[in-house]
Amino acid sequence: MVTLPRHDAPPAAQKPRLPRVFVVRHGETEWSISGQHTGRTDIPLTEKGESMLRELGKRIVGPGKVLDPAHIQHVFVSPRSRAQKTFQLLFEEQGEKAPSFSLEEGVREWDYGVCEGKVTSQIRSELGEKWDIWTDGCPEGESPDEMRDRCDAMIKKIVDMADAHHGKEETLGHHGDIVIVSHGHFSRCFMTRWCNLEISQGRIFVADTGALHKLGFQHRNFDERSLLGLNLYSVAD
Repeated sequence: MVTLPRHDAPPAAQKPRLPRVFVVRHGETEWSISGQHTGRTDIPLTEKGESMLRELGKRIVGPGKVLDPAHIQHVFVSPRSRAQKTFQLLFEEQGEKAPSFSLEEGVREWDYGVCEGKVTSQIRSELGEKWDIWTDGCPEGESPDEMRDRCDAMIKKIVDMADAHHGKEETLGHHGDIVIVSHGHFSRCFMTRWCNLEISQGRIFVADTGALHKLGFQHRNFDERSLLGLNLYSVAD
């Protein structure tokens, strides 16, 4: 005989879900418009970039929204002013409820070395038409392997934080999400390594200015890292 479940039976205890990781690229700058490689140069956001981020913050930041401060464990922000300003604009209406954050060298942009401030066509005229950042890196800057290692170190740090937070009695009701506010190439590299792909595969991802990317885990397993959403709520044209 088959016994059907009673409709008035109490629901099984719901397990707390695993934390998510949100990666945000900074807003528009003059060099993001022109396509110039912007690594060490501390260039500000445009007025349009600031305005769009304020509007984006109203849409996605706050209680019950995508970036709910009550569910964010920590925010890692690149030391560059364009990333810091992006964080400030997104969370400016949260006041004392804004999540904790730290400036993190590990999420700064690719060091472009001699390629700094130049567009791809100019770089190829100087270094050769076959130059490819994903395989050649940047002279006097970072190589693809160095970017891979930097992203891997941040991933380990973040997964360890998520693991330590998950399922603890004192964190019940707090998802333990982690946010990174960074840059275009770093975002692509980070997502590539999060998905356990070779760093050269970063070329397949696009990270719009001001866009949010959602990463997480499958099957409640910290070893099964996945990309859950790309360029969500993008403010780019």
